[in-house]
Amino acid sequence: MTHILIVEDEPRLRQDLGDFLALRGFDVTGVAAARDMRAALADGPRPAVVILDVGLPDGNGFDLAMEIRQSHDCGIIMLTAFGDSADRVRGFDSGADIYLVKHSTLREIEAAIRSLLRRTGNRRTIAESGKGRWILDTANWAMITPDGQVLKLTATEFAFLNLLCERQGDVCARDDIVAALARPGGHFDNRHLDAVVSRLRRKFERTTNAPSAIKVVYGVGYTFTADIILG
Repeated sequence: MTHILIVEDEPRLRQDLGDFLALRGFDVTGVAAARDMRAALADGPRPAVVILDVGLPDGNGFDLAMEIRQSHDCGIIMLTAFGDSADRVRGFDSGADIYLVKHSTLREIEAAIRSLLRRTGNRRTIAESGKGRWILDTANWAMITPDGQVLKLTATEFAFLNLLCERQGDVCARDDIVAALARPGGHFDNRHLDAVVSRLRRKFERTTNAPSAIKVVYGVGYTFTADIILG
């Protein structure tokens, strides 16, 4: 049975959503705080989807989404009262697959879960077909390692890797990368680029226990040196 973890500090919403999803055929665990979420992820059944509130009493949902992405291959749906465009962008950048506001109906939330399950199922199919090679899953913003592990990418991480992988081993100049990653009205410079590369290298090396395939060509830019498939 597909397991759903609900992380929501509002008791009524957590109970109503949990009861509804259980009636719809899901196995559900509901927790009210970040510490309980960590315990459930460590000791409970592996969730296919985490429904995550942003405003928890002991944690920020944006930070928690990034934490989940470090070690768990699951879908993340943010369910929050923060609905403006800046919060949505921040939610997707932190690793959320879907961002819903709290006035969404229970049936809308169920539909989002089922849509996300179809997408993550397709991601696993891609991973099976390309075993032994790196795969950049362009539909789901994920990097699949040669041993089949799935690393969810933020929007900026995905855009950076997509640029490198499209070059198929050729060097991508720093200025071209900075220009491509800059957002309208935002600020992105070489310092931000270095931070993205450093974060990705740590993420890859923690997962694969091998040197990162992202290589710097000093004075020029970056390249991805491993054999990779764009999926």
